[in-house]
Amino acid sequence: MIVCHCLNITDRDIHAAIDWMRAADPETIITPGKIYHALGARPDCGSCMPLFLSTMRKNKNLEVPVELTGLRQPAMKGRRNEGRR
Repeated sequence: MIVCHCLNITDRDIHAAIDWMRAADPETIITPGKIYHALGARPDCGSCMPLFLSTMRKNKNLEVPVELTGLRQPAMKGRRNEGRR
């Protein structure tokens, strides 16, 4: 199925790029920008982005690596500027 008509990117292209990136580096965080880059393209009009993201989420290799989950600290209530002066 064609996901991006502007660049002629199919769902198979997206899945192949995700699988290739995960095989090359198991700890990488896969983003739409990285997929476009792996396919040698850049987003054009952006109207395909909802379908592009939906297609990405269907791939079992898209998960964030276990070592990288939970790294984000919860926001502290009442503190401004993230603790910076």
